[in-house]
Amino acid sequence: MNKSYIIILFIFFFVIESFAQQISKEEMLFLTQKWEGERFEDGRPKVSDDVLRRMKEVTHDEAWAVMKNAGYKYQFADGWGLLINPDSILIGRAVTATFMPGRPDIHDAIDERGKKEGKRGQNSWPVDILQQGDVYVVDQFSLHDGGPTIGDNVGNAIYAKTGNGIVYDGAVRDIVGLREIDSFTSFVSSYHPSHHNQPGDLNTMLIGINKPTRIHQVTVMAGDVVLGRDGAVSFIPAHLAEKVVVTSEVVRLRDMFGHMRLREGTYTAGQIDTRWSEEIEKDFSKWLNDHMDELPIAKEQIQEILKNRTW
Repeated sequence: MNKSYIIILFIFFFVIESFAQQISKEEMLFLTQKWEGERFEDGRPKVSDDVLRRMKEVTHDEAWAVMKNAGYKYQFADGWGLLINPDSILIGRAVTATFMPGRPDIHDAIDERGKKEGKRGQNSWPVDILQQGDVYVVDQFSLHDGGPTIGDNVGNAIYAKTGNGIVYDGAVRDIVGLREIDSFTSFVSSYHPSHHNQPGDLNTMLIGINKPTRIHQVTVMAGDVVLGRDGAVSFIPAHLAEKVVVTSEVVRLRDMFGHMRLREGTYTAGQIDTRWSEEIEKDFSKWLNDHMDELPIAKEQIQEILKNRTW
């Protein structure tokens, strides 16, 4: 093989893989083939702001049912040891980071590459790429004592960039300061006042940014929609996000109609609590048309629901 060709190949692969642990655009496109919408410059799926806005009304039950029916059975993570602003809802596009227990040779090689790119402090590298509407999702392998890579300084930086909190499978520090950040709704494993990588104790290293990562029993991909509420987090693949939202809207409208007709005595509980008859379905469609401007879902969305009805 031509020597210059070998050098070109080496440079090509080095450039692709050398962005301080970040996934290459080619690999991002490969792993998110089912997403057909807009993308960020690095290839990460960009679910629309409109879908994110509508996602705030979605429950875990609704999201879980859609994902399970599509074959995604393990997208729900509960059992968080620490919640910050637990009465709020966390919605955004995932940016992932994966840490592993520190090993000097690997850590130093990664660190040296980062320094050549002008980077300092591996725990800040993923934060540098965050954008508005993102959620920082971190596998810190549940490390507690000596584990925190996020305190109130990094937390403020994250919030300034994203307007969101974090999902963090590990310990955070400066909990009082983090709680003071407005709308920093976060799901965290634990709190500890220590800090990672104290002198003489190399205990963490950054292995990947925006690569698939593990949060509890969930595999999370960059660009997934994060739905954090009611003490738990669902990670919705980008290509299923709009379907989850539309399904939730249909369920809400059907519930509104069914509850109203039950209160009126038009139908019995047995009629409403089972598969609806053709008569009830026609009544529901007429009710949607008659009350389109009064319902808590946009008129355009209701028209789309009526046009694409599958029930």
